[in-house]
Amino acid sequence: MERQTVIGIFNEGIDAQAAVQKLESTHHIGRDKVDIANPASASAKHVGSSTSDRNNDSVSGFFGSLFGQNDEASKHTQAARKGWVVTVHADSRQEAEQAAAVLDSCGAVDIDEHATQSNMQAGMNRPPQDTTQTRTGQTGDANQTIPIMEERMNVGKREVERGGVRMRSRIVERPVEEHLRLREEHLDIERNQVNRPATDRDFQNFKEGEINITERAEVPVVNKEARVVEEVKVSKHTEERDETVRGTVRKTDVDIDKLDRDRDQELRNRGNNPGTPRNI
Repeated sequence: MERQTVIGIFNEGIDAQAAVQKLESTHHIGRDKVDIANPASASAKHVGSSTSDRNNDSVSGFFGSLFGQNDEASKHTQAARKGWVVTVHADSRQEAEQAAAVLDSCGAVDIDEHATQSNMQAGMNRPPQDTTQTRTGQTGDANQTIPIMEERMNVGKREVERGGVRMRSRIVERPVEEHLRLREEHLDIERNQVNRPATDRDFQNFKEGEINITERAEVPVVNKEARVVEEVKVSKHTEERDETVRGTVRKTDVDIDKLDRDRDQELRNRGNNPGTPRNI
């Protein structure tokens, strides 16, 4: 038996619980094959620890055992520390594919997309290297650069289950009747009194013997024949619709104020000389 491990990472605990319930109700994958954990609650214990300690915790060790110490394991570890992890221990490839479909339909995060957004967020929160030099008022011919960062919203599509039909066939019986006209034979025995001289034919029959006469009748004969009287056909058709997806993106905005150094120097001089008359 080929055992496979399927992992789904969710941002919300309610989505993870819904996935576990759907696995059990839809595909009969019991709780003995499903683990659910919340590494995000344990990540607070690593706030004061070093980076090397965090990389050696149980979360990174778990994904390292599955993927090896590579970028894939790192991306799964970062996503798991911020959400809930549902692990399914499937007994076959078919069961693993069914479990993966259920986890996707319940809102499991896309690891590659999550890693891209995390890297973008880290870049947005990182202060520009040349900002300190610009704000100190350093003068000279050196060019100062402030990077302008902007988020892009990527909209994709994925298939989810919307419902369906279940067709069942069963055998039912119903009473039927047919009317027939049947014939029956009946023997009528009649004895007549006669008085005439006997003939040669009468002398030939003047001996002992018996005569058998059979009565016949018609009876119903039932024969059944199976015939196809109707066909039920199920087909699918695809409809397309337009939908507007709305969201918010962030962008670095830079305000530029022009400095008048002569006026600033004059104001400072007036502040140092209180007796100097001012024009009002």
